[in-house]
Parts: sequence; structure tokens; C-alpha cells
Amino acid sequence: MGMAAVVLAVAAQAQGAPEQTPQGAIVVPNDVQIFGKNDPNNRRATAIVNGDIITGTDVDQRLALILAANEGKIGDEEKERLRLQVLRNLIDETLQIQEAKAQDLKVDEDEIEQTYARVASQNFRQDIKAMDAYLVKIGSSPASLKRQIRGELSWQRVLRRNVQPFINVSETEVREMMDRMKAAKGTEEYRIGEIFLGATSENSATVEANAKKIIEQLQQGGSFVAYARQYSQASTAAVGGDLGWIRLAQLPGELQQAAASLSTGQLVGPIPTSGGFSILYLIDKRQVLTADPRDALLSLKQVSIDFAPGTTEADATKRAGEFATAMKAARGCGAVDAVAASVGAQVVANDQVRARDLPGPLQDSILALSLGETSPPFGSIKEGVRVLMLCGRDDPKVDSGPSFDQMMSQIEDDRVNKRAQAYLRDLRRDAVIDYN
Repeated sequence: MGMAAVVLAVAAQAQGAPEQTPQGAIVVPNDVQIFGKNDPNNRRATAIVNGDIITGTDVDQRLALILAANEGKIGDEEKERLRLQVLRNLIDETLQIQEAKAQDLKVDEDEIEQTYARVASQNFRQDIKAMDAYLVKIGSSPASLKRQIRGELSWQRVLRRNVQPFINVSETEVREMMDRMKAAKGTEEYRIGEIFLGATSENSATVEANAKKIIEQLQQGGSFVAYARQYSQASTAAVGGDLGWIRLAQLPGELQQAAASLSTGQLVGPIPTSGGFSILYLIDKRQVLTADPRDALLSLKQVSIDFAPGTTEADATKRAGEFATAMKAARGCGAVDAVAASVGAQVVANDQVRARDLPGPLQDSILALSLGETSPPFGSIKEGVRVLMLCGRDDPKVDSGPSFDQMMSQIEDDRVNKRAQAYLRDLRRDAVIDYN
């Protein structure tokens, strides 16, 4: 079986039906005796999957994308864990590409190039040549990213042929869901990101340990979207794990309670689920069918002062106090420029600021202002002190919720995702994989 150790188990069964265990038909005694060395973290870096080779270079180049997303702030031990996870992802990716070929589902090179160009523009704000150079610079390659794109497009085609046609969502189901949303008006819904790692009883402990390491890296500033694209085995990996706007009742039971405890920007996990472990990230929260004040469009003026190099904290505090007093005396946005000039402050204006785009601590204070009022001073000796004055506000319209078609699509996507996970498990089970 290509394993470094063999576990020998003898299970006595009573006459009749086999003994029932938490592992089902797999019987594992409590007094397991292991023969030979068994190090679950010691795996060779390459594999042959149904005859297709995954090289050490493939692993290194895909790993480089993750390291770049974390600005290289990953220790050697964690790199080895990431390398193993990348290899598992490449195996899944290979199986997905192979399945598309077996189904005679072709992915044109032109489509891969177009997607690559779109990724370069939208995600990295670079043209193709600059993107190519960037990937080589970080130790990856255009071919590695294009292979990932091929895997995603191939899997989409497989699901479109073999899964989506067999997903049935009736009009009655959709109407019932929309009626429940209307009845839930004012309650909260969540925009959640998920990283799902598939696990079996055999590798559960290893996968859980990997999930914990991923959480550590995310808490240290790692990109959730980048990790979801590289690690998540859910169909939402292609969109960075984003589940969209959902109500907690739409989540599996084991995820509902965990998600309810989150504040915006928080992580939770790893959460044991059917078939593996999930890491959840709360992107945002809002109330169902209710206008969100954070969607208000604001017209603001920013007034700021700078401190000369060497300014002491006492002097900075004194000047900041004088600055705040002067700003309170400014009566409206029409007069603030003159007041600012009198204290040596600079003024900039922007009438297209979305409240939700402001830093969290500032959102509530700005939304509580009346026209012509200023926020509390904020800043530092190094960056200077500034205040924001509210000059105008266009409140958002009430959200009418998803349309009938959008709701049907959301339910379909959820069911496709569950079937896709089962499909990939079957491909793994039937694969011939040789580690070398």
C-alpha cells in the first residue's frame, strides 16, 4: 500500500451481524500495536497519480504562491506542513483534470489564457508580462498558475455535466425560502468565507493539525482568499472560499453555532464536519431585508496636522488638543478651510466615501455625526493627527433581498457543492497513487 508502517488488528466478532463501531465496518481495537516507524508528517515530495507525474518543482512553485501571499513570514516547520498540503491539493487537481479528459470535456488554451489575464488584472493589478515576471521572481511560474486555472475550469465542466443536471430545486422550495426570509426581516445574515479540508478516519488527526496551522498563519496576517484558493476542497475555493450572503439556518448544524459567535473579521475552527474540517471567517454581517447604514455614501473633509521630527509626546498631545478645540469651533464644511488654515492644518475632500470602507472603529462614530460635525481626533506622532468632518450623506435604500432566480441559484450551488465533495472523495478512493 506504499505506507511506512503496517497496523495489525485482530477483531473478534459475535455470530450474526458484524460488530458496530464508530468507524463503521472498519474495526480498530483500543490496544493498537504499530510495527515499524510511523511518521505521518514524513512524505516524499512527488507522486504519480494514475500515471500523471507531480514533480517536486510543481510543489515548490505552488508553495511559492502561498509564501508570497504571507510575505515569507512562515517558519521552516510550517513550510513542510504546507508542502504536504500543497501536494494533496495537486493530487486532487490532477484527479479533476483527469476526470474531465475521461469525460472528453476539453478546456481550450484560449480560455485559460483569458482567465490568467483576468486574474492578473483583477487580483494583482498587473498586465500579463508583469504578472509573468512577478511569478518568476517569487519562485513560481505562469505554468503553475495556469495549471491551477485548468484544474478549476475542468472541474467546473465535470460538475456541469455530471452533477448540476441532477440537482432539482422546485419553485415551491424557492418560494418557501423567500417567505422565510421575509418573515425573518430584521434578523441578521452573514457573509462567510470557508476553507474546507476533507478528512477520513485514517488521516483526521493530521488534517486537523494542518487546519490549526492554517489558522495560525491567517491570524498572523495571511490572506484568507489565498489560503482558500490553495487549500479548500469545496467548490467555493475558486472564489476564495466566499459563501456569499447567507442566514445561519442555511449552514450545516455543526457550523451554525460557531458562525453565530463571530464578529466581523474573526476566524473560528477547525470545526469537525461531515467529511472533514471547516475554518470559517466572517467577512461581514447585515440585517435581512433592511437597509445597512454602512452602505451610506458620505461626503467628507479630512483635516490633518503633522508633527515635526523630534516632537515629544507631551507637545504632540498639547497641539492635538488645540487642534481638536479649533475643529469643534468650525461651523460646517463651508468654514472649515479657514479654521484649518489658522492652525496650519491641511484639508482634503472626498464626496464618494462608502461608510463600510472606513476602518471599523471609525464607522460608528462617523455614522453618528450630524452635518458639519467632526469625528474625534485620531492618528499618531509619526503619522500626524486628523479629524473627519461630515459634509453630506446619502442613505442606502432598503434591500429587497435576492430575486427568485438568485435564490434558486444559491440553493442549487449549495447542493452542487455537497455532491462535488462526494464526487472528489470517490475519485480519491479509486485512484492509483505512487509516492516516489
